[in-house]
Amino acid sequence: MFASDPKLTAVILVISDTAYEDSSTDKAGPVLTEVFKNDGGGQWIVLETSIVSDDKRKIEDYVTRKSRAQEEVEEDAVNLIVTTGGTGFAQRDVTPEVISPLIHRHAPGLVHGMLAASFEVTPFAMMARPVAGVRNNTLIVTLPGSPKGAKENLQAILKLLPHACLQAAGGDSRMLHAGGIKKLEKDAGLIPQEASGNDSETPNQHRNHHHHGHDHSHAHGHGSHAIPQAHTTPSERPISNDPRAGPTRRHRESPYPMLSVSDATALILKHTPQPKPISRPVNTSLVGYVLAEDVTASEAVPAFRASIVDGYAVIVSKEGEEGLGTKGVFPVTSVSHATTGGEIAPLQKGEIARITTGAPLPPGATSVVMVEDTVLRSMKGSAGNREEQEQVDEEETEEEEGKVEILTNAIKDGENVREIGSDIKANETILTKGEEITTIGGELGLLASVGKADVCVYAKPTVGVLSTGDEIVPHDQPGPLKLGQVRDCNRTSLMAAIQGWGFEVLDLGIAADTPGALESTLRKAMRACDVLVTSGGVSMGELDLLKPTIERSLGGTIHIGRVAMKPGKPTTFATVPFKNNDGVRSENKLVFSLPGNPASALVTAHLFVLPALHRYMGVANGREGLSRVKVRLDAEVKCDPKRAEYVRIVVQQSGEDGLLHAVTTGGQRSSRVGSLRSSNALLCLPAREGTMGKGKSVDALLMGKVVGVR
Repeated sequence: MFASDPKLTAVILVISDTAYEDSSTDKAGPVLTEVFKNDGGGQWIVLETSIVSDDKRKIEDYVTRKSRAQEEVEEDAVNLIVTTGGTGFAQRDVTPEVISPLIHRHAPGLVHGMLAASFEVTPFAMMARPVAGVRNNTLIVTLPGSPKGAKENLQAILKLLPHACLQAAGGDSRMLHAGGIKKLEKDAGLIPQEASGNDSETPNQHRNHHHHGHDHSHAHGHGSHAIPQAHTTPSERPISNDPRAGPTRRHRESPYPMLSVSDATALILKHTPQPKPISRPVNTSLVGYVLAEDVTASEAVPAFRASIVDGYAVIVSKEGEEGLGTKGVFPVTSVSHATTGGEIAPLQKGEIARITTGAPLPPGATSVVMVEDTVLRSMKGSAGNREEQEQVDEEETEEEEGKVEILTNAIKDGENVREIGSDIKANETILTKGEEITTIGGELGLLASVGKADVCVYAKPTVGVLSTGDEIVPHDQPGPLKLGQVRDCNRTSLMAAIQGWGFEVLDLGIAADTPGALESTLRKAMRACDVLVTSGGVSMGELDLLKPTIERSLGGTIHIGRVAMKPGKPTTFATVPFKNNDGVRSENKLVFSLPGNPASALVTAHLFVLPALHRYMGVANGREGLSRVKVRLDAEVKCDPKRAEYVRIVVQQSGEDGLLHAVTTGGQRSSRVGSLRSSNALLCLPAREGTMGKGKSVDALLMGKVVGVR
C-alpha cells in the first residue's frame, strides 16, 4: 500500500442538529475539505463528508463502521476520521463522550497540539474538549464545530497526521523512523531541508514534504521538493494589531482599505441577515413594523347599506316608474340609529324613516334626505296637523315625530348612501408586502376596520449599545472628573437615536480597555442582542482593542475598517459567528464599532447602522436609511479634497421661494457633540477642492422633521 499508493484516505463527519436538518447550513465540512486539498501536500483523498445529528447512537454507528479492523473489510480501512462539532458544553454536545470509549489507544499529544494552537488565538480554547486516538487501524480526531476553529485545529496537526496514520495502518516503524527525529521533522515540512550537493535547495524551498517510505518524484514538479506556500489567503488572516506584540509592534498606519461611503453601505447591506417573518397582534405595538405579506379584507366595509348623513330614509321611484315623488308630507314609521342588533321594519312607498349618520338603511329604502331639507309637521298623538309648526328639537321632548315634510323633489336613487363594500370589498388587498405600519394611524385603522386580529410582519432586531475605554465614566457620576476622565455621552445619544428609529435598545454599559475583559463583555452582549453598536477603541492606539478582539478572539470578520468620510474615518463593521445557549449556530451577529468622538459616532450611526436595521426588519428597494432631499446653501461651505464630508445642518423651508434651505450648526469638529444640537439633516459634501457656493443646490440626508417656514 505504502510504496505504490502514497494517498491517505480521510472522511469528515459533521455532527450538528442544525446541519442534519438543513445541509446547506454546514460550513465546516467544505472548509475542512479545502484544508486537506490546499495544505495536505497532495497526500490526502477525502472520500466523503457525512452529517449526523447530535445523537450518541448515530455518531457511534458511523465511527465504528468506518474504523473496522483491516481483516473485517475487503478494501483498505479509512486512515483518518475527522469529526467537527459537539465538543462544547451545551447539553447536546456529546462527541467526546461517544468517541473516547471507542478509542483503543489515545493520542494526548495531538490534543495538546490542537489546544496549544487554539490558545494562540483565544483564551476560550480552554473551553474546548477535543479527543484523539487510534481505533483498530484508523486515527480519529475531533474538531470544534466552528469552521474557523476546526480549520485552525486541523492545520495545527495536519503535517504530522500522515506519519501517525501510516503507523496506525501497520507501516514498518523502523523504516518510518530511519534517519531520526530531524529527518522526520524535515520530511513533515516542520523545518527547512538542508542544502546538499547538486540537489541542494534554499531553506525556503521545502515546507510541505512528508516521508512515507516512497520516493517523491511525483510530488510537485519543482525538483524533488515543493516550493513553500502559504496555507491561508490574505483575506483569511487577521490584519488587526496583535495586543500581545506591544505598542512598538503595532501598525503605524491602518492596514484596512479605505472604502467610499457607498461601497461601505453596500457591504453592510450584503452581510445583513434576511428578515424573518413573525405574527403580531393588531394593536398599537404594531407601529413601526413592516408587512411580510399582502393583507386582504376578510369582510366588506361597510358590511351593510349605511347613511352618510342625519336625515330620513326614503324610497325614490326610478325613472319611468310610477309612484310618489320625494316632495311632500310623509309619516315617520320607524327610526334607525347607529347601534348594534335589533330588526328594522321594511320601508313602504309613502313612508319615511328617521336615520342617523352611519346607521343601516331600512330594507326597501333607496336614498336618504338630509335633515336640512325637511320640516317637522306633527308629533305622534297630537291633535290635528300642525301645519305652521316650526321644526322641533327632538331632544327637548319625549314625543315621537309623526309627520315630516320633505322640501325637495330632487333626491336621486342612492343619494347619501354608502353601499356595501363601497369602501373596501371583501377579499380586496388592502395593504401590500413591504408597507410599514406608521404612527399616522392609517394602516392600523385599515386593519382594524376589516377585523384583522393579527398580521405577518418582519421581526425587528434588538440593538445593544456599549461604550469602551478606561477613561469613560458614567455621565451621571457625581463630583468633578479626574485627569483624563471623560463623561459617557455616546451611549445616551446613540440609544436615543436607535430608540427614536423604533427599535428595542439595550444599555450594555462601559467596557474596560483590557483584551480579556473586552472579549467577555462582547460575548455577553452578543447573547443579548442581534446587532451590537460600540463606540471608541477603533483607532490606531495601543489600547484600541475592538478590531483585534473581534478578529482574533471572537473569530469575526472585519468587512470595513476605514471609510473615506469626515467625520467617521475609523468606522468599523464586522460579522461574528455565534452559537446560542443551546450550542446551535445562529446567524452572524452584526457589530458596528463607531469612532469615540461624539459627533462621529452619531453621524456614522445614521449613515451605517440605520440602513442595516432597516434591511434587517424588511425595508427594501433602496428605502433603507435616511431620506435624501435637495437643499439650497445659505452660506458658502468649504469642501475636503480627500474625504466626503457630512456637515450637520438645520433644514428649513423658505417662505420666499418655498424651497428647502440649509444652515450649518457651527463648528464641525468630530468631538463637538453640540454640532448635532437642533440638527435635522446631514449636508453631503463631495470630496473636492474649493467650496460649494451660497445658493448652490446640494444633497442632504434628513435625520428629523423639517421645521416650519422661516
